[in-house]
Amino acid sequence: MSQQGEPERLAPPPFWRTRYFAFDVLPRRPYPDPIEIIRILRKPERRVIQKDGRIRLHGWATSIDAYLRVVLLADGETVHNAFVDEDFQP
Repeated sequence: MSQQGEPERLAPPPFWRTRYFAFDVLPRRPYPDPIEIIRILRKPERRVIQKDGRIRLHGWATSIDAYLRVVLLADGETVHNAFVDEDFQP
């Protein structure tokens, strides 16, 4: 854990990410394409700051024909989670 209670992060490539994302999320959900995550990081369709300070981004993932929710740590650059968000309304 970091000084602020956030999980340890791993450096790029392809982008800053938590150990949780690299070793728990990706093995269970192999569909998030790193190129599409990078595109969503750069230009999300929606950006929401959660009550816990983490940042929720949404963007269309062409490779899976669905909207992805990408959750960042409060630093605004470290990916902590990514999954299909079936409830997202553009």
